[in-house]
Amino acid sequence: MSEQLSLNTEEIRLNLTGQILIAMPAMEDPYFSKSVILVCNHDQDGAMGMILNHPLQLNVGDLFEQLDMECHVPQQQERQVHFGGPVQVERGFVLHTPATEFNTTLDLSEGLAMTSSKDILEAAARDEAPQDMFIALGYTGWSAGQLEEEIQANTWLTLPLADDQQLHKLIFKLPNDDKLTWAMQQLGVDFATLSEVAGHA
Repeated sequence: MSEQLSLNTEEIRLNLTGQILIAMPAMEDPYFSKSVILVCNHDQDGAMGMILNHPLQLNVGDLFEQLDMECHVPQQQERQVHFGGPVQVERGFVLHTPATEFNTTLDLSEGLAMTSSKDILEAAARDEAPQDMFIALGYTGWSAGQLEEEIQANTWLTLPLADDQQLHKLIFKLPNDDKLTWAMQQLGVDFATLSEVAGHA
């Protein structure tokens, strides 16, 4: 029995990179309540993710100002900045479609990359950055085995999306307020109904 459980845990670990986590209704932590998270990296050492639906009262123009960076491109200045998670909230992360390699870029899939170096903002200031960008401060982190334990404890629902087109829609195209509903629809579950069931469990 324990051997089978070990195999299941390993299977979860191997398959979560690139998947979506949806916080269960019982999640009371204000950082993660009703959150939709992209798992950017997951291995035996832990996991790193980005909350996709918690906007900050901040836009990229504010970041340019803080970084003393000139930008005269209104559509870049008006981009929304999001709360990626409570770890390293002073650090910026950008999810984007593949483009010219930046200093610190991690390819998440054929159609999605993540950059954490300032040069992508410098490119945006010149209007030379990828058209699709999701900009966040901070990230969400789990220690080794922590995410697997939380999933087994029904803290998160997991959603593997069929392709990059669906992933792009969720990250770049949908309004923040619609992301949770859309993700739940992909699972065929209504969040309000799930809340009622959880409340009577």
